[in-house]
Order: sequence, then C-alpha cells, then structure tokens
Amino acid sequence: MKSKEIRKAFLDYFSSRGHEAVRSSSLIPKNDPTLLFTNAGMVQFKSVFLGEEKKSYTRAVSCQKCLRAGGKHSDLENVGHTSRHHTFFEMLGNFSFGDYFKKDAILFGWELLTGIFKLPKDRLWISVYEKDDEAEKLWKDLTGIPSDRIVRLGAKDNFWQMGDTGPCGPCSEIIIDRGEHVGCGNSECRVGCDCDRFLELWNLVFMQYSRDESGNLTPLPKPSIDTGMGLERISAVLQGKLNNFDTDLFMPLISAITALANATYGKSVESDTSIRVIADHIRAISFLLSEGLMPSNEGRGYVLRRIIRRAARHAKLLGLNEPVLYKFIGPVTDLMGDTYPELLDEKDRAAKVLKIEEERFSKTLEQGMKIIDEVIAAAKKAGLESVPGDEIFKLYDTYGFPIDLARDIASDNNLILDEDGFHREMEMQRERARASWVGEEESISSIYRELLSEIGQTEFDGYDTMQTESVVKAILKEGKVVKEASQDEEVEVFLDKTPFYGESGGQVGDTGAMTSDGFRAFVADTKKVIEGLHSHIIKIKDGKLRVWDRVTCRVDTQRRKAIMSNHTATHLLQASLQDIIGEHVKQAGSLVAPDRLRFDFTHFFPISRDEIRSIEDTVNHKVLENINVEISVMDIKDAVASGATALFGEKYGETVRVVKVPGFSSELCGGTHCKATGDIGPFVIVSEGSVASGIRRIEALTGISAFDYFRKEDEELRKISDMLKTEKPRERVEKLLADMKEMEREAERLKGRAASESSAALIEKAMDIGGTKVISCRVDDLEKKDLRILADNLKDKLGSGVIVLASAMNGEAAFLSMVTKDLAKKIKAGEILKKVAEIAGGRGGGKPEMAEGGTKDVAKLDKALEAVYDMVKKAIS
Repeated sequence: MKSKEIRKAFLDYFSSRGHEAVRSSSLIPKNDPTLLFTNAGMVQFKSVFLGEEKKSYTRAVSCQKCLRAGGKHSDLENVGHTSRHHTFFEMLGNFSFGDYFKKDAILFGWELLTGIFKLPKDRLWISVYEKDDEAEKLWKDLTGIPSDRIVRLGAKDNFWQMGDTGPCGPCSEIIIDRGEHVGCGNSECRVGCDCDRFLELWNLVFMQYSRDESGNLTPLPKPSIDTGMGLERISAVLQGKLNNFDTDLFMPLISAITALANATYGKSVESDTSIRVIADHIRAISFLLSEGLMPSNEGRGYVLRRIIRRAARHAKLLGLNEPVLYKFIGPVTDLMGDTYPELLDEKDRAAKVLKIEEERFSKTLEQGMKIIDEVIAAAKKAGLESVPGDEIFKLYDTYGFPIDLARDIASDNNLILDEDGFHREMEMQRERARASWVGEEESISSIYRELLSEIGQTEFDGYDTMQTESVVKAILKEGKVVKEASQDEEVEVFLDKTPFYGESGGQVGDTGAMTSDGFRAFVADTKKVIEGLHSHIIKIKDGKLRVWDRVTCRVDTQRRKAIMSNHTATHLLQASLQDIIGEHVKQAGSLVAPDRLRFDFTHFFPISRDEIRSIEDTVNHKVLENINVEISVMDIKDAVASGATALFGEKYGETVRVVKVPGFSSELCGGTHCKATGDIGPFVIVSEGSVASGIRRIEALTGISAFDYFRKEDEELRKISDMLKTEKPRERVEKLLADMKEMEREAERLKGRAASESSAALIEKAMDIGGTKVISCRVDDLEKKDLRILADNLKDKLGSGVIVLASAMNGEAAFLSMVTKDLAKKIKAGEILKKVAEIAGGRGGGKPEMAEGGTKDVAKLDKALEAVYDMVKKAIS
C-alpha cells in the first residue's frame, strides 16, 4: 500500500465506525506553555481530556502533524543514523472521550491491522502494563492471541500520564516481529530489546485514572482512549521495507537530493546519513515555515534554525556548498501538498526564507571556522590533548557550528573533543529549555482548570451589550481561592456571564466598573486565562465583595469603541497589504489596543513610502465607503471553504465567527468590531520596520488618536515655520542647506590654505638626521581629518622624509605618522607610531607608510614627540 492509501484507509476505517475525522492541528500548540511543538495526536484534544472543552462528538480520528526536536522530546541528533527516528512525522490516532474503552479500542486495532492491512497474526505481539490484568484478558478473549505473545512491562514502558497530576492510565502496544534477520541477532532478543526486530507499531492508551498531588490514583467516571501509530513505521512494514527512509514518504525526496548532489544512495554509510538527514529535515523545515514560523535565536525559531543548519551542514558534506535546501521545498510540496494545502499556499515564501537563512549560515560558518582555529591553537599552546567541551558547545549554540565538523578539525590537529563536557553543556541547556516552557505558568493554569470544573464556563455577552447583571462565582487573591474581598484589595473575579472582553487574539482586555449596593470596583483588566474562563482583575474602591453576590458590570464604552475601530482597521490593513504587497503576506502577530494597532506580517523588504501611501489610501477609501461589517457564526469547514482567512496555528472550535467587510475582507475572528467601516475614522501608518528576519511591523492609529497625530504634526510644522519666519518652510530649509554646503566648501578651502601655510612653517622646523628630514610637531585643535590633510601637504613638500604629528583637543590627543615611500623599507610609520603612542600612555599602529593612534594623557605628548628623533636615528643606523 502507498502511504496515501494507508492514511486514507485509517481515516476511512474509523470514520465508518462513528468517529469524527478531525484535520491536523498546527505544529505550534496554541495556549500550551508545556510544549515547544505538537508531538502527539492527543495534543489538540488535551483540553477535552482535561474536561475544559466539550465537542459535539465523543469519537475522533486524525492524522496529526508532529515534531520532535528541541525541548524534552527531541530526536534531532539521532536522525539519519537510525532507520526510524524523525523530526517531523505523521501520527495516526483514534480517540474516545468517555465513549468506548479498552474492549473496542483493542477490537478496532486488531481488525484494522489484520483485516484491512492484512498483517500476519502470528507475527504480532502485545505488551501490557504489568498490573493490567483486564487488558491481557481482553487481548486473549477478543483476538485469540496466545499468552506467550503477550508481554507485561513496567510503568516506564506501559503507563502513560499527561503530567505530574491529572489524567493517566496503562497502555498497551501492538508490536510486529520482523524476523531474526533484523536487529541485534542475539538469541535472547525479545520484546523490549532496543534493536529493530520487535517494532512498536501502535500504542493504545487507556486513560482511566486521575493522579492527585500525593500520587494517589482515582478512577475516572468516564475513561477515555488515546492511540497513536506513526505513518512512517506502518508504511515501512506494509511496503516491506526495513528502513522508513526507503518508503514512498521519503524516496522522492532522496531522488531529488541525489540528483542535485550527483550522489548514489546506498553507496556509503557517510553519504547515506547525509542524504537521510536532508530528506528528514526538509520535511520539518517545509512544514514549520508553512505555518509562519521564522528562524530566530530563541524558542521555536531557534529549533527551526538548528534544523536548517544541520541540514545545510550535511548538504556541504555532499559537496553542495551553495544554498540548495530551498530547492527541495518543491519536492516536499509535490509529495504532500494535496494532504496539507498550507504547503502549496506558502511554497514560494518558504523557499525565499530558507534561501536567506542558508546564506546567513554560510557567513556564520566562516566566523565559526575562525573561532575554532583560535580555540584549537589555545588548546595546543596549553598542552591539552582535547578541545574543551564548553568551548565547542559555545560554537554550536552561538553559530550552529556542527559538532561532527569540530571533531574532524580537532582530529586533523591531533586532538580529540571533550564530548562528555559538550554533552553536559547540552543537557544543561535542555534543562533550561524545559524550565522555560514548563513551570509557574503551568501551575497557574492548573488552578484555573480546577476553577473551570467547579464553576463552569463564563458566558460572554459582550458582542451584544456593554452591561450585564452577573453573579460572582469565585474570587482569587494571590492565586488562592477566597470567599470575600474588601476595600483597597486587588483580586481576580469570575462571573457567570460578562460583557468584558478577555484579552485574546491580539485584542487587549476590557476595563470598566463593577458595582452593587455599597460596593464599587474598577475593572483594571480582563483576561481569557483558559478557554471558557474570564478573569476580571479588579481594584475595590468601596465596600466588600462576596461569592454569589450579584453585581452590575459596565464596560468602558469609549475605550471599547476605540478598540473596535482598531480591530476592524487591522482587518482592512491586512487585506490592503495582501492586495498591494502580495498574497505572501501573512499575519505573524498583532496588538489591538484603544490608542493604537500593531500588525506583524511576513515580508522580506522594507515597504516604500509610495506603498505605505497606497495602503493608507486603500484603508481610508474603505472607511469612506462606510461598508456595513457583517458578522456570522459558521461551521469551521464552511467558513474556510467560503474563503475566510484563518490565522495558522490558532486553535478554532467547531463553530467560528466570520468577520466580513463585503467585497474586501473576510477573516475568522473572535474579537469585537465596528458596525460599519465609517466608525473607524481616519487611518494613518506611523511606523514600519523589521522586527525579525522576514517579519515586518506596522504601527497605525485611527479615529481620535489619528486626529491627535495629525494635530501634533501640524503644530510641529508651524513651530518650524515660525522659527524660520516663513510660510514655505521646505523651500527655506532647502536654501539653508544649500548655503551650509557652500559654507562647508569655503571652510575646506580655508583649511587647505591654512594647512599649506602651516606646512611651510613646519618644514622650516624639520631636522636633518643622517640625511633624512624629520618633522615631529604638535598642532593642537585639529580633527583627525584635518591632521591628515596637513600631513599630506607636508609629505608633498618634503619629497622625502618622516612626519609625526600630534593634536590635542577636548582632553584627548590624536597621533599621525607618515613616511615617504622611498624610506618605508627602513623606517616604518606603524612601528614609530606604536612606540610614540606607548610613551604617551596610548595606543596606535598602522602600515609602513601611514599610521594613526591616540591617547588621553595629553601631558605626555611633548615627551613622546621628542623621542621620534632617536627612533629615526636607530632605524637608519
């Protein structure tokens, strides 16, 4: 079976058995601080398993894009060296949310593998958790598999948990024996061996417990199922391959790589490793770039940069020294674009970004080569037999310098690498990465999850009203649940319903007032802390607030309207950018505040003043047309099919809000918007610039803020006009600039004349030392440029000689020495200047005919200049 057929057969099998086919979520998890990348099929359903989100279905099936590189789960360094490790892979999975449990999960798995995929039953083995008697019995009763092919393993292998606390349970793996000719060849080889003979195909997780902070397990009222099977592995098995890279998921890419490198796959271990690394990494690179991620020096962008640089390094090992990876974006798109259309949409932009990053790596590799040469020289000088691991790690971390290249260079110099030290530093970095992605934020979100399960979701009424009568469901103070709060306290309040928009999707949270009889509070901010739960940060002005109190909530209407204007304007801005700059423009971040809007987008070059003017004109024309803004709630599939723009990586529900400016813009958006474009008022862009490689940022103003901006600009212009005493300031400034240039030219002429006159006087002071004319003088208050002019004049008039000048100015002094060409072999300007500067407590040096330096110790100038004569005597003697 071809991989496309396997993927389709899996999805069709479960769809026909009542499972909702759910499209893959983004590789970049939304609102999950615990993960760098989506690394399993269950990630997009995490909130469902935790009880935070309800779906219209209780069974699901998916083929999920996954990435394991960086952070806790990383296969990066193994890729290319083994037959089954990958950075990017596809996870086939079926899920039950309190619907079916072990029996059906086992039946589905066995029937699909043996009935649909036709795997031989006598080669399949099963592993179960050592204490899961129920699972072992079900496997025997339902499938007839003999007891001697069911293996019990410990918690390390066969017990799964989402985190230290929460849902968890035993798991059972379906394993295939690929035969004695595969793997280690040891007679003791059995399930659990690290070799490739017994290959884990499908993991079935039986989520039946909840673990508390003390480690106690409590049965869940509605146990669930989470399964995962790698498409790459099942494809290798069904296509009769022992190596995932030999399947149709990789061979078209390998063919493209070998054709360009003029290499033969299967010829040598070294070249095969490089070919496999590139084939694997280009898939990860293509998918990450298609989701708008950009290479950078931190977080996810840093992992992408490392993957690119590792692939580029292996391209160089194949003799491909020029940027070449970007040429493989096309083959990846040809192979997988019909399943993942985002590859097609982003193909050209991804290739541009990748080429730029490859060119940047070539430069950093050059820098790295210089530094490793210095490190090796220092190691040799110190008599070391190995290159320090921390130094190699710095090179690897800062420049992406590959350790295998460092190893080769060290070997060429009869040194070895301190690889233990390198790996220690690497592990420390991984620990830092884990700490930065998991920690306080996760513990805080667990508090909110507990609250959500206790008090239920917050109903948001703020699309239709700015005021509600609400009930206080919970109060948090400094992260702890309290029953009441009093005057002057700042607390978080959770309501049954609210008119306050919670900060999300780039739009800031609402502010306003919360009142009741004898109680008054200022709502300083509103945050959507987790899906379905609004936190109101309030400062109590008067009275006391208790749980179950009824309160009147009023949004700051003027502020909200300004936010609405800026949000609708942001949609118009994005549509204008795509019309004027190009369809490659994608949102990369945004801020919608009452006083301004900020929009980050993918683009490679600065936007010209004419383009900015065109964008402003387009938005303002749409404002003047006063088009009614249409907002509708639709099924996600219908919304995307209608052409509405979705922000890649954003997690959308089954139903979404579509905000449409008919004939111009249509986006999926949960924010608040104007009723008509005319409500926006004037729109002006106040800045445009780069914030990262391939990411530009526009800041703009609307409404009153735009008027204030125009007024300030006008006032500034009027002040300039008053200062210049004219109603035509531009013409006046042009004339002043022309006058200044003429005055500068006149000053240069005068300086030249003065230098000529000074040079004549200085030549009279020249001393003759052994037939060599020497001028060593102090000429204060000259800038470096003028000092050079004077020295050039002296050199021309002397014809042959040595000149050393010093000029003191503003508590510092500059030195300059010149030696005519005929004397430069015996008397070197650089050597003289270096000695002169040292005597004066400064530094300097240069070439044989000209050198410069300086000092802050002006008092030693005369002594230093006097020493020049003796220096010349020694040089010519």
